Amino acid sequence: MSELTHFNKQGRAKMVDVSDKAETVRTARARTAVLLNKVIYRQIKEGTNKKGDVFAVAQVAGVMAAKNTAQIIPMCHPLALSGVDIEFQWNVDEDANHYEVILIAAVKTKGPTGVEMEALTAASAAALTIYDMCKAAGKEMVIGPTMLIEKTGGKSGDYTRG
Repeated sequence: MSELTHFNKQGRAKMVDVSDKAETVRTARARTAVLLNKVIYRQIKEGTNKKGDVFAVAQVAGVMAAKNTAQIIPMCHPLALSGVDIEFQWNVDEDANHYEVILIAAVKTKGPTGVEMEALTAASAAALTIYDMCKAAGKEMVIGPTMLIEKTGGKSGDYTRG
């Protein structure tokens, strides 16, 4: 069994020292979804939400969240990100009354540690922003599941969700 790296000699959590790790290009993509009602779907599609352009604000929230991940996830390293993007895709079946927006957050850096947490944080914050902007039209929205779908670079190698 490998030695646990996130604990100090006293058994307390610590931020891992990555100063000796090689800088490599690292990417990560995370996915989440927001299940919403028909009214919210139409507001977003037609641009009639009273708080403004839902996807534009969620995009900015996702980028800001990725850049600030180390501020809210205690053991994450502050990273200089070279790119962050959020994509929105509709999964709609009007006959089944199913209205869902899928969010894909993509993050990239060149550094000594990965960006999985930044991608997951970006997707989560963007989804929470959609909830916040649309809650007046229905509080029954459901967020998730949220997951890492792909990561590249680093010592542990590449990963793609099967």
